[in-house]
Amino acid sequence: MGATRLLATAVAAAAAAAVAASSVATPAGAHGGVAHPPLAPMTSDVGTPVGDDRNTLSVGPSGALLVQDTRAAEKLARFDRERTPERVVHARGTGAHGTFVSYGDLSALTSAGFLGGADRETEVFVRFSTVIHGKGSPESLRDPRGFAVKFKIAEKYGGGIWDLVGNNLDVFFIRDQVSFPDMVHSLKPDPVTNIQDPNRFFDFFGALGGAATNMLTTLYSDLGIPATLREMNGHSVHAYKFVNKARKVTYVKFQWTSMQGVRNMTAAEAAKVQSMDFNHATRDLYGSIEAGRFPSWELRYQTLSAEQMASADLGFNALDATKFWPEDLAPFVAIGKMTLNRVPDNFFQSTEQAAFNPGAFLPGAIEPSEDKLLQGRLMAYADTQRYRLGANHAMLPVNRPVSPVRNHGQDGAANSGNTKGTFNYGISLTHDAFPPSDAARFSTSRVCTVIAQAGIEVTADFHQAGTRWASYSARDQANTVANLAGDLGQVRSDLVRNTMCAHFFKAHPAFGRRVAKAVRCDMRVVRRIAARLSDGMPMRHAGDGPCKADMAAKKAAKAAKKAEKKAMKYE
Repeated sequence: MGATRLLATAVAAAAAAAVAASSVATPAGAHGGVAHPPLAPMTSDVGTPVGDDRNTLSVGPSGALLVQDTRAAEKLARFDRERTPERVVHARGTGAHGTFVSYGDLSALTSAGFLGGADRETEVFVRFSTVIHGKGSPESLRDPRGFAVKFKIAEKYGGGIWDLVGNNLDVFFIRDQVSFPDMVHSLKPDPVTNIQDPNRFFDFFGALGGAATNMLTTLYSDLGIPATLREMNGHSVHAYKFVNKARKVTYVKFQWTSMQGVRNMTAAEAAKVQSMDFNHATRDLYGSIEAGRFPSWELRYQTLSAEQMASADLGFNALDATKFWPEDLAPFVAIGKMTLNRVPDNFFQSTEQAAFNPGAFLPGAIEPSEDKLLQGRLMAYADTQRYRLGANHAMLPVNRPVSPVRNHGQDGAANSGNTKGTFNYGISLTHDAFPPSDAARFSTSRVCTVIAQAGIEVTADFHQAGTRWASYSARDQANTVANLAGDLGQVRSDLVRNTMCAHFFKAHPAFGRRVAKAVRCDMRVVRRIAARLSDGMPMRHAGDGPCKADMAAKKAAKAAKKAEKKAMKYE
């Protein structure tokens, strides 16, 4: 009911604003409106004044059109090319400008200048999005919400751009980037019918063996449909690295905590909202900003040392994107606050052309971790932006840093730079080249392992999902079961349904039994499948074994050589 009242208020406000705007914009003498100064004449794309924009040049009023009316041709050709390729995921999105202000000095953990003291202000652009459906789809669907923040760092704080590209949920479906295309294909509409089909995506999730259980337990709760964009949190999902001036590395995860609180919708509430307004989230965000009710989020972080990351006490791999870091293990600490205070002037030029990329980070200050899913995103996001927007997308105003760009990149389509001089190769005996920044050198780490195509050794796919389920209220548990039943109940395959029920049963027996009852699973089969599932194994990092083995082998060889010399001495 709260969501319905919110929508009604938003729609009424929008209607009132439209009426007010129309009364102001009407010229004097037409419907009694208020007069405004006349506008300057229309021009072509190259600035030439246009004499007539309603009639094409022709041979007589009814004759053939003339090719020399290049303005008419320009107008149509420009229209034909208005659409750029849609994002392959996160197509439906909404953006806003704002600022981030730091709370204090974080230099003990990171050399990032914008976090090196209190009250340091950084310009940001934020894009919220849904993941699977197209950019005209409803904003009330059950779907993770993208939560991407572009920090434009002032030169006095080191310059550059840091893109923190996360979701509203704290975990993900998969842990290795190579499965991402398969996951998206399963969730996208069927290539034959163009209809999203639970038979497809539950088949995929079941075949994963349990990796998606934590995410599905979250997504099918009411957290899967935020009431508004203002009333949801954001998460980095992945671990990153803080690097300080001493080159010490600390692993870190981030969370955006909504200062408006968190509010979600039930499936019934979402259906009602969608029937009245499938743009409700954008309308709410922009209406709040334009009314001066600027939404804000507090940025918090969790840290683990390299030693903690390798500890057997964790019981899970801390680089696994399907896992969260428990707060009792890694408490949250507030780092600053972000406030959104301006609606973009043009949706396409800002929100559509915004290019977010986890590969835009701050070497020597904030770096990516070894997370297998994150490592894939470092390449994939940059690649998709070049495909969508071209090689020079970083020159677009929404993506352009506020600090100077100094390198020897050259040419390419839509290059709007102002490059001067003949020296464009960077390494020279006769020219002054841009010097590197020692502070921006990557951190170093010792690696002693084998190169192999292998999954992480500790999957622990069910424990956190069970803990999450147990933390839900009775109402939330009932809604989660009902939401799952709505989709899983459509699955025709007994194998897929029983496998998914077994995953939930392995997470928490009561959870599995309730879902099984709702979707007609055979509990005897469910128990047999669940009995074969493992919830992890003793913690041993891949890098530890070979390193220790190498050291032991070297020690043994050294001792043998010493013994051999000693024996030869007494011969």
